[in-house]
Amino acid sequence: QLTVHVGVDAAAKAVVLEQRGRNRGYRETDVRGFRPEHGVCPDGPEVIESRVNMKAVSRRVAVEGVEVMFSRDAGSCRYVCDYTYYLSLHLGDGRAALIHVPPLSPGLPASLLGKALQAVIQEMLEEGENAQGQSLVPTKQASVVPAREN
Repeated sequence: QLTVHVGVDAAAKAVVLEQRGRNRGYRETDVRGFRPEHGVCPDGPEVIESRVNMKAVSRRVAVEGVEVMFSRDAGSCRYVCDYTYYLSLHLGDGRAALIHVPPLSPGLPASLLGKALQAVIQEMLEEGENAQGQSLVPTKQASVVPAREN
């Protein structure tokens, strides 16, 4: 299985695939005021990388009108996206992905962003399968569970 998180980055100009999550340095709080105690995630290494090679995915995926980029750092402020990603990587043995997307706009309507996300996630599943020699695709149909609103 592969857990995929999608976070909106107001400054993003492209769909950004994040390779790694970090354990320390969480200074910002989320909308409800949560921040990990002492700015550190519980019990884990400093950095965890996804089993999926996001650089390879970003090179291969193509959706007309949408740029897809690769990033090795989900953000210097260590906001809630990176915290959630790190925990998913830690608890899921690296079977997680974080995609930062720009806000919807006339140039990036929901229909186009949805098409891009579908192509990216399909490519992630294929990349993970090829790179690891074992399938990330579960034997039964995967389900999509929307995140709860913050």
